[in-house]
Amino acid sequence: MSKKANIFRTPIGTRDLMPSESARWEAVTNVFTDVASRAGFCLVDTPIFEDVGVFSRIGEGTDVVGKEMYEFRDRSDRPMALRPEGTASVCRAFAQHRPPVPWKVYYRGPYFRYEAPQAGRFRQFHQFGIESIGSDDPDIDVEVIAVAWEVLRSVGLQRVPLVINSMGDPDTRARYQEALRRYLSNRLSEIDEEDKDKVESHPLRVLDSKRPATQAVTNDAPKIGEFLTPDAEQHFDRVKDGLGSLDIPFAIEPTLVRGLDYYTHTTFEFQSSALETAQNTVCGGGRYNGLIEELGGPPTPGIGFGMGIERLLLACDAEESFPSPGSDTQVWVVDVADGRSARDLTHQLRNHGIVADRAFDGRSMRSQMRSADRSGAKIALIVGEQELADRTVAIRMLREDEGEQAVVPREKTLTEVQRLLGLDP
Repeated sequence: MSKKANIFRTPIGTRDLMPSESARWEAVTNVFTDVASRAGFCLVDTPIFEDVGVFSRIGEGTDVVGKEMYEFRDRSDRPMALRPEGTASVCRAFAQHRPPVPWKVYYRGPYFRYEAPQAGRFRQFHQFGIESIGSDDPDIDVEVIAVAWEVLRSVGLQRVPLVINSMGDPDTRARYQEALRRYLSNRLSEIDEEDKDKVESHPLRVLDSKRPATQAVTNDAPKIGEFLTPDAEQHFDRVKDGLGSLDIPFAIEPTLVRGLDYYTHTTFEFQSSALETAQNTVCGGGRYNGLIEELGGPPTPGIGFGMGIERLLLACDAEESFPSPGSDTQVWVVDVADGRSARDLTHQLRNHGIVADRAFDGRSMRSQMRSADRSGAKIALIVGEQELADRTVAIRMLREDEGEQAVVPREKTLTEVQRLLGLDP
């Protein structure tokens, strides 16, 4: 008795994107690409793995770098990491290639974090994102937020309120960190053990904690808005004015901060109220005027956002928006003679831009017609022994005028199909 082979399965926290879902993924990717392109952003594609320093230098002390990043050494013993997010790689590319500014780019692809899988959160996940690098103008903050807003509107989401805040300038941040450190130190005994070591070194990162004990303390902490300099207030006022002018509703969330030192001025999130989970942020972004310098480039301002595809589609499911698109198949060729007509007709139709398909293995008329119906095709071309002998093709409508059938000479098949589909010959 032969030993049964093990069935290999996807690693924990990953999944196969099957054809039943992939059409929807491609459709939502096309929406994002169209919106970003119309705003003047161009595609940048960075490696899936980078020198570990690209991420560790900018995220030192964070859970992403300390606990979740996939690290390995290559065959030359160089420390590498699978990218856990998109901004660092894009900024590394800018620091390396020094393109003219403003540099407006978008990205998309898989990212990797070793964390507990849950709804909309995987160890291999996928993101869209944009980065606008090279300008301090607050109107660019508005433009970046407007791109995210338009993507969400284009997929039909209504319950994704925008919250914004300001991290201010470096002077704002320095004064706020000191006030926050004093406050947290006075309540150190109440803070979760996992967060206590951040109080002295990185107090802003304590505000990101999801641990209940820590949150009970941070709820009453000083707010960064109380420490904004006049220049920071002016920047934030311009952002708020721009959003109002574009009719993009927003609320100010004083606790929305970024713990990493390079974040300045605008921070923002779109949070889905339709998702019944703590992980409800569909899109998050902010300005990072010190990041490129950390990666070896010149001091250069930038702002961008990341939008998780899995969570975006979960939000669409919750709001019953953006259904999977229908089949692209336009014509199905049914050949119950010798299969040669199906081979040649599908080739001819495809060469003229028509999506055509067929069955194989000499299946029966009934079986092939079932396949034609399941394909979503509008037209079936039928070739039997009689049509083969007469050099004709039977054309049957499968959707509108269902069941209507005509017979045309073989050489006129393409022209008749183009007419029925409303295409120019």
